[in-house]
Amino acid sequence: VQLVESGGGLVQPGGSLRLSCAASGFTFSTYAMKWFRQAPGKEREWVADITSAGEIKNYADSVKGRFTISRDNTKNTVYLQMDSLKPEDTAVYYCNAKVYRIHYWGQGTQVTVSS
Repeated sequence: VQLVESGGGLVQPGGSLRLSCAASGFTFSTYAMKWFRQAPGKEREWVADITSAGEIKNYADSVKGRFTISRDNTKNTVYLQMDSLKPEDTAVYYCNAKVYRIHYWGQGTQVTVSS
């Protein structure tokens, strides 16, 4: 299993970014996917998740209404569209898949929201 995140960067408050997570090594279309983030000095926290076919999406209260999770099962990729970004969204963002009861993580992508 391999997960590779991309799309992070430096953005001003109020701006947008779209993160991508390319998956390989498992049957992507049959597994739910999740996004987490970890800010400096804080524990990793769940951000959003999406079911295998994309029909159900859940969000942490802190990002609800600003972030949108989606997936393209033809490309084995899950996305996180982040709008109205705030400085407190600054973190390393990770995608996660639980395959055969094992949690797999990507290397993470840094998102920095600052003026």
